[in-house]
Amino acid sequence: MKRRFVCGLLAALFLLTAVAVCAETNKDIQDHKNCKYCGMDREKFAHSRMLIEYGDGSSFGSCSIHCVALDLAQSFDKQPKAILAADYNQKNLIDAEKAFWVIGGNKPGVMTKTAKWAFAEKKDAEAFIKAEGGKLANFEDAMKATYEDMYNDTKMIREKRTKMKQMKQEQKQ
Repeated sequence: MKRRFVCGLLAALFLLTAVAVCAETNKDIQDHKNCKYCGMDREKFAHSRMLIEYGDGSSFGSCSIHCVALDLAQSFDKQPKAILAADYNQKNLIDAEKAFWVIGGNKPGVMTKTAKWAFAEKKDAEAFIKAEGGKLANFEDAMKATYEDMYNDTKMIREKRTKMKQMKQEQKQ
């Protein structure tokens, strides 16, 4: 009887701990459900999402490094305290500046033609490159590539949204 009680108690504690960890892990998604620039669901894009914590206490959650670049460009007077990126494999947030980034490869990017993925471990980034292509980079390289791609990516997004609107209008007819 005691053994059953202890096992039940341990199971309940484990479940409560798992729920607490899950809630904390997804707090940034709860706080920023959709990206304010493109409207994308950040939970659906948990593998590419990012979070900026500003020194004034505000924060911005994005679906991708593309939208982080937009926010940084528009927030000159706000100093980033932390920039976090999702680990591509684990989907947990990591320090973007310490991450191992992969630029390019065969996997389609989020909001960009040239994908940019973050990894907590170098071995994971190298395994991704071996399987999907791309090149190893640091955060500075990834941000520079993001800004260099901005015009073409924005043009691509506009064209894609125009086509989607046209398709919806044609379906209504």
